[in-house]
Amino acid sequence: MTFNRHGVWALYKFEMNRARRTLWQSLVTPVVTTSLYFVVFGSAIGSRMNQIEGVDYAAFIVPGLIMLSLFTQSLFNASFAIYFPKFAGTIYEILSAPMSPFEIVTAYVGAAASKSVILGMVILGTASLFVPLRIEHPVLMLAFLFLTALSFSLFGFLLGIWAKGFEELNAVPMLIVTPLTFLGGAFYSIHMLPEFWRTVSLFNPIVYLISGFRWTFYGQGDVPVAISLAAIGGFLAVCLAVVTWVFRTGYRLKN
Repeated sequence: MTFNRHGVWALYKFEMNRARRTLWQSLVTPVVTTSLYFVVFGSAIGSRMNQIEGVDYAAFIVPGLIMLSLFTQSLFNASFAIYFPKFAGTIYEILSAPMSPFEIVTAYVGAAASKSVILGMVILGTASLFVPLRIEHPVLMLAFLFLTALSFSLFGFLLGIWAKGFEELNAVPMLIVTPLTFLGGAFYSIHMLPEFWRTVSLFNPIVYLISGFRWTFYGQGDVPVAISLAAIGGFLAVCLAVVTWVFRTGYRLKN
């Protein structure tokens, strides 16, 4: 069976056009939010803090801010993209189209990941207006950005299939992912914590993603970068395995 690139491109383009119609929500709102974070954390709080591991506090929080937006936007974009066809009843048209499950996932997840990567680059550009940044490993930074967006878009796709209502769609990003991000070293180094809480933090998977991404900027992180890469690779593999199982069993695809 040949790859239906025309079908994938049509579905991908439809999702990207939907983002253009909601440009204010997709790009402007995160930029304003990022600016406010810098005003509060970077200027007001950062001016009263010493450097963290040799990095100014305002610059130190940039990778965490990008990751925070990347997590939430990837989840929202992918989950709503697949949930709305279920909600409107048009999921049957997608499932009956001459497209394989792999092609459907490629289109939806690819569009969600693309929007998240664009958002991440916009936030990075916004941050550079406030603080001087250095990126010691730019290629790895882009790779980390893409892998994280892809992984959480897959997770969001699964969330959209699992959810039976809008409350469930919002519950995971707002009640689980966002708190874990704040507790995962987005605005501080876990080495600043007491030993007990530092050990507890290592059970938070978000710690490894933020640490690895921060390493690409400043060459240092809370955990070795190899462990961070293994964590994001493992998370991606688990999401791919679950998506495969969903399409094989039809779990919640039609209800």
